[in-house]
Amino acid sequence: MAESSTSYIRLVQHLIEACLCFNLSKEKCIEALDKHANIMPVITSTVWKELEKENKEFFHAYNKAQEDKILEMETLQKIQKKLSEASISDSK
Repeated sequence: MAESSTSYIRLVQHLIEACLCFNLSKEKCIEALDKHANIMPVITSTVWKELEKENKEFFHAYNKAQEDKILEMETLQKIQKKLSEASISDSK
């Protein structure tokens, strides 16, 4: 049974690593593995947390990049909104 559990955890780890290659956030990874691999979110979350403990520097940089990506998207949305509002006021 322990060998089976170990291989299952390795599978989840491998799938998480694939999610990381696609720059998925922890939440999106949990969602994807639940939907496409039928892996319970609590399992993915637990394995992710263990990977974070073992690879602190990597995950610090990864999480920072994720935050930067979110801020960049929010900034772009604000700019697009301003441009759209300017375009509407110019056409009046």
